[in-house]
Amino acid sequence: MLAEIIFKLLVMVLGYAYPAFLCFKTVEKNKVKIEQLRFWCQYWIIVALMTALERISDIFLSWVPLYAEMKLALFLFLLYPKTKGTRFVYETLLRPFVMKHEKDMDSNLQELRSRMWDSAIYCYHNCSELGQTMFFEVTEHLASKQGKFGKAGSEKRERNRSKASLAPRLQTIFSFSRGSRSGKNRGI
Repeated sequence: MLAEIIFKLLVMVLGYAYPAFLCFKTVEKNKVKIEQLRFWCQYWIIVALMTALERISDIFLSWVPLYAEMKLALFLFLLYPKTKGTRFVYETLLRPFVMKHEKDMDSNLQELRSRMWDSAIYCYHNCSELGQTMFFEVTEHLASKQGKFGKAGSEKRERNRSKASLAPRLQTIFSFSRGSRSGKNRGI
């Protein structure tokens, strides 16, 4: 248990924090070589992909003996300049795969983006409609309670029963957004 915590801490420091500091130093140099920027871009692309896949794979692989140690070794392999691990992984594994499937990935991401946008619009409309409904119900409830505590409470209650409620009138005023969605004209 303690060893696992130590290795997770080492992965955070040696896989994320220290490379981020080195990347910052590289970016802040006056004259940066393109090879250095290319290295850091490739490194962070690989690390981002590993982190995304790790969320799923940790469920199945975390029980494997020496898993944390192998993950730390992979980060060190990628970072250590003499092994050129980042270049190797990027050029031999990642780049050919992405180049082969780039069009499919683009179309899938575009479809996912449009579905997410449609879902967000749908949720917004449902939440706004629910909020309007709740607002009108609370307003109606408060209006009916107000009559009970006045001087002539019974007279007010009689007038409220005979007149149309405040909530439907307010709902008619504010229903322009719902009317346009459902195709009904609510008299505005």
